[in-house]
Amino acid sequence: MMIMGAWAGGYIGSQHGPWAGLLAAVVFGSLGALVHAIATVTFGVDHVVSGVAINIIAAGLVRYLSTLLYQGGSWPGPSQSPGIETISLNGLPILSGGQYFGWKSPDLLGSIANLNWFFISDFASILRGLTGDVSYVTIVAISFVPLAYFILWRTAFGLRLRSAGEAPTAAESLGVNVYAMKYAGVLISGGLAGLGGGFLAIVAASNYQENQVAGRGYIGLAALLFGNYRPGGLLAGAGLFGFADALQLRDSAAIHALLLFIVAILLFVAFRKFKSGKQLSAVLSLASAGFTLWFFFAVDELPGQLVTMTPYIATILVMALASQRLRMPAADGLPYRRGG
Repeated sequence: MMIMGAWAGGYIGSQHGPWAGLLAAVVFGSLGALVHAIATVTFGVDHVVSGVAINIIAAGLVRYLSTLLYQGGSWPGPSQSPGIETISLNGLPILSGGQYFGWKSPDLLGSIANLNWFFISDFASILRGLTGDVSYVTIVAISFVPLAYFILWRTAFGLRLRSAGEAPTAAESLGVNVYAMKYAGVLISGGLAGLGGGFLAIVAASNYQENQVAGRGYIGLAALLFGNYRPGGLLAGAGLFGFADALQLRDSAAIHALLLFIVAILLFVAFRKFKSGKQLSAVLSLASAGFTLWFFFAVDELPGQLVTMTPYIATILVMALASQRLRMPAADGLPYRRGG
């Protein structure tokens, strides 16, 4: 779905502007999700099998469409789209200022930073740097987090949607159309995944490039597991993987200093594990901290290849460890038949 969204965002965005491209990305992501929903909800195909098949088909489909539409003429080639008009940057309203439809938003974090309070102003400056001069698409994406929480836990639609994932048979007995809820969940998720692909093409790169998604859909799955299927936790997981991904933009010598921070985290984890009586986990954490500390003194800067691998290493670690506290929906991935 991200692959299809990235391609649609690149093609439509280059022809009709970035916002039309983002809308097309959502539509194409939803179309990919519709195929997945038909396979899994209607025909009961295993989710993993359907997902892998759609990934393979999507990669081949967008390559075919690129060859068909970008080959020859003034196009750059079948592996990339023409350039796309950029979307302007702004700050998060209230927190970081900015102009919104002629209204000048307050800059709360900037005001606190200018007060020169010990630690508090420094922390506000860091947050100001994170929330200022961001894309409008980023602001919209962040706003989806409280919106998702409100819909899922404060509306009748959200209750029906969650019941379809937790206890579909019980939900059916209360008059819930489980098939419709499952289709709605898959289509909405696919549209958001398509929006993520469109972001890569339109905001991050200003054009579509082949293999642009680079497995970020699996990183999104790891963020979901890290967040334990909760909007707030998902935001934290996305921030973690975004930080790991952004390390590629930093100098290797600067990233080297972060190893000491990792050592401190591992020592804290070892202390917590030891207090809870999990000696084996504590020993493993201590060993990891010792290895990381040795590596810090052994090298002056991290190899570029290791920096590039950081997001994927973090993904593997999260998916390996998240099962210890994961609380997924009870009927997640299970086939459902009406009256069964």
